[in-house]
Amino acid sequence: MRREKLATKPLPKLAIPKPLWGSHDMGRQSGQRINSLAHRTLTSALQVLHCIYNRFMFEVVASVAGLTAAVAAGYQTMAPTGQWYGRTFIGLERGTKKLALTYDDGPNDPHTLRLLEILAQHNVPATFFVIGRFVAQRPDIVRELARAGHAVGNHTFSHPNLIFASAERARKEILDCQQLLLETTGETPRLFRPPFGGRRPGTLQVARTLGLEPVMWNVTGYDWNRPRAESIVDKVSRRIRGGDVILLHDGSHVRMGANRSQTVIATGQVIAKYKARGYEFVTIPEMMREAAIR
Repeated sequence: MRREKLATKPLPKLAIPKPLWGSHDMGRQSGQRINSLAHRTLTSALQVLHCIYNRFMFEVVASVAGLTAAVAAGYQTMAPTGQWYGRTFIGLERGTKKLALTYDDGPNDPHTLRLLEILAQHNVPATFFVIGRFVAQRPDIVRELARAGHAVGNHTFSHPNLIFASAERARKEILDCQQLLLETTGETPRLFRPPFGGRRPGTLQVARTLGLEPVMWNVTGYDWNRPRAESIVDKVSRRIRGGDVILLHDGSHVRMGANRSQTVIATGQVIAKYKARGYEFVTIPEMMREAAIR
């Protein structure tokens, strides 16, 4: 029996679906568009972040700058050699062989009188910035200062920190001391030193309208807390460069009778040391006249 071959039909071709984007080229173009969109989105986001960062940094820098300026301004109100708030006298050119001893917060019994003895022994003049309320208590000491040829300056009536005082209060403090000194010595003071060295622009303006020249310092013995004489001399010696205005204290703004014995001893040692090196001690008015000539 013959087997018949089974008739076979060719299989139909399967229809392969086309990509959604239609073709390979179209897919590539679409991908490029997506990448471009992503790039633009990322760029925009980065720009926004950059702006935020810049603004933040600007605010930080501005805050730091403001704080720095405030600190500097505050420092200048008390800095002895600062000149932001007006010119003050702080000495001659560096290297000049002249020195000026200045004393604050007197008259003080008995140490101002003991200091007068030391200065007389060395034939050295000095400048004393006195407090009005102590002048009222011991006018005889102030008259002795003037009689001995020392310069006497205004240190206000009650020694307030004038940074916190109104122009009216500053004016009254200075005028009250000025009047007392005129009555006591017969002369109108020409020098003014603000208590604690504290001042602002209005402070110096008030002083100048009253005919006073503001005087600060550039060397100090840090003697207000009563260290030993050797320490006072050491601190002064470390800073002297010539032409200096030296700050010391013959009294205390707190009360009459403060112990300034170590300052008296240190004064004699400083004078002996620098006279031996060829320095001359002068008053502030004498130093100012030389500065004007130069």
